[in-house]
Amino acid sequence: MYRLQLITALVKLLMSLLAETRLGVLGLLLLLLIGVGVRSRREGLAVGAAVLLTALMIQA
Repeated sequence: MYRLQLITALVKLLMSLLAETRLGVLGLLLLLLIGVGVRSRREGLAVGAAVLLTALMIQA
């Protein structure tokens, strides 16, 4: 159980560092919106932010 939580935390940290390196504050904001959308069960917000983040990561 703790391994899964540790792996999840490390993946989140790596994703945030990658987004911050490539996209700066905008990448972190999009990651935050994905998290908020998932936690609040608003699929439209989460999917929209994920698609935008993916498109921006491809361009960066």
